[in-house]
Amino acid sequence: MEPRPGTRKPRHHVQRVKQRAHYEREAIHAILDAGMIAHVGFCVETQPGAIQPVVIPMLYARDGDALLLHGSIASRLLNRLGEGVPACVGVTLTDALVLARSHFNHSVNYRSVVAFGRAVLVDDPAQKAAALERLVEALIPGRAAESRAADRNELAATKLLRFEIEDASAKVRDGGVKDDAADLALPHWAGVVPIETRYAAPQPDASMGDAGLPASVRALLAPGARR
Repeated sequence: MEPRPGTRKPRHHVQRVKQRAHYEREAIHAILDAGMIAHVGFCVETQPGAIQPVVIPMLYARDGDALLLHGSIASRLLNRLGEGVPACVGVTLTDALVLARSHFNHSVNYRSVVAFGRAVLVDDPAQKAAALERLVEALIPGRAAESRAADRNELAATKLLRFEIEDASAKVRDGGVKDDAADLALPHWAGVVPIETRYAAPQPDASMGDAGLPASVRALLAPGARR
């Protein structure tokens, strides 16, 4: 997302290999929608004057220009994050191994997003229920209608955060090997090994008996389907 006017040194601008950077909202949203786990980083004061950086891996769902995060109301870290402290969220998808003739030029093809902003608590029960539904739908489209919505006790036990994205950038590496010209005559194999994420055979809960698979799971297993 483009920097706000007057920003002297945009915190989200890519500094290394700038040609891989993308700031368009559509590009950023596409990567976030393809991901599942975000690493959320922020700082907490463990004692007066002592700051401890913390990174938490969390499930998320995108909702417009925000990310929905959730956890237990007992989590001190989530309580701190919900106070609106500055935070950073990272999401990375690996698409291929890039094997070069030299150790130095080995790489991976990837898509990543780094977003900066602050989280706010969502206290309204109806909004929390809708957010939890959105989280389920983000994991498996169609699943929310196949399962029970959160009840009052479950909503009360859940802390729901809305991380408002203020600045964000994407960085993408794709393509092939970038070997040095002097190495091209070496006998070592070089090339790209794609990485695919697919769903394996479902394992029903022991209490399911002979119940068939729901539509949402069947869609995951359809030919060509992938995360």
